Amino acid sequence: MKAGFVSLGCSKNLIDTEVMLGLLQESGIEVSQDPAEADILIVNTCAFIESAKEEAITTVLSMAEYKTAGVGKCRALIVAGCLSQRYGKELLEELPEADAIIGTGACDRIMEAVEEALAGHRVVLTGEDKLLYRADTPRILTTPSYTAYLKIAEGCNNRCAFCAIPLIRGQLRSRSVEDIVKEAERLVKEGVREIILLAQDTASYGKDLYGEPKLAYLLQSLCRIEKLDWIRILYSYPRFFNDELIETIAREPKVVKYVDLPLQHGDDTVLRNMRRPDTNEGMRALIKKLREKIPGVAIRSTFIVGFPGETEEQYQTLRRFLEEMRFDKLGVFTYSREEDTHAYDLPNQVAEAVMEERYHDLMALQAKISEEINQSLVGRELDLLVEGREIDDEGRDENVVYGRSYREAPDVDGSVYLEGDEDSQPGDIIQVRAVAGFAYDVVTERVNE
Repeated sequence: MKAGFVSLGCSKNLIDTEVMLGLLQESGIEVSQDPAEADILIVNTCAFIESAKEEAITTVLSMAEYKTAGVGKCRALIVAGCLSQRYGKELLEELPEADAIIGTGACDRIMEAVEEALAGHRVVLTGEDKLLYRADTPRILTTPSYTAYLKIAEGCNNRCAFCAIPLIRGQLRSRSVEDIVKEAERLVKEGVREIILLAQDTASYGKDLYGEPKLAYLLQSLCRIEKLDWIRILYSYPRFFNDELIETIAREPKVVKYVDLPLQHGDDTVLRNMRRPDTNEGMRALIKKLREKIPGVAIRSTFIVGFPGETEEQYQTLRRFLEEMRFDKLGVFTYSREEDTHAYDLPNQVAEAVMEERYHDLMALQAKISEEINQSLVGRELDLLVEGREIDDEGRDENVVYGRSYREAPDVDGSVYLEGDEDSQPGDIIQVRAVAGFAYDVVTERVNE
């Protein structure tokens, strides 16, 4: 029997997919890359914002054709993930194409969902928000062999006004340092060179388990693993980004000098309305400290435009903040109104057209800043993690490789290109020198050894 998967949403969701793949394989079910060959199709959904929900439903209906339109041999269609956790029974009623609904709190019961669906029983399995995978949980990596995501905690204790994640994923639940290190050691033995730490808020890691944040201690423990080259941290909110963490990033050579710091806005009133504890002054101070203590640090952030009540003046405060802070990498989102969140019923919802205008304005501003920053890298030497080789339309190697330096996280940032390379392969780490910078990408040359 074969199972096909479509994984939507964030890299945290991807780990859930990898766990379900591992559990299926352990039960003797083969994983197929071709949905037309799959007996079981599973769509792991996202429900973070409205556009993600729409993509999830569209994907489910597309996969349903392999069962209903005679284009495949699918016998069971299972909808998994955040959308299922949040709207379980409602989804089953609204999607007659789905045979089973399984939420994030029950992805360890994927075989139960498969068996029920194949038996003709339409079920909803959402479980409780206590599930936390372990080092010995079966898992099949879907990332390239040299890179792996590692989820260090589940859930979130922050109660941002715009965010539905705590409603879906529950309270913060941290894995033990020992269990995380055990999984990391296994990944490295399997050939992984870069480990990317994930949680809803990585900086708060350990607060529930140890009484205080322990991300710095975790990093120090992971750095002792031989043959592990890079440790990257994503989604670290500023509240617990303390001096010990900054010093650890600066001191440990295996921890890449890349800080992902979701800040969401630059105006104090909007931040308060968002139920964020940060202030414009506090964020400026943290960014200044990061740049002083971690030479060459690349800082990424994300911001929301169009939060309810955001005035033109408040938007301009945000714009000035971005102009002055000059983030290396930036993501901008338009506000998405999510039911059951505090912001859903706030007055003065911002018009879609206004949100779109502000979004495009900030993206244009950031493109200019990014290009200037990338141009300033010219002449600088970087370690390049090779991800692939450029192949032309006729299948010929163009002697160009692409990949990432410490300054780029996979999927969300640009790429680094090296021309005139004849033999580097994915997973190699080579030394290059920047020769040109563009809005999102950097072109380099090989450093003679």
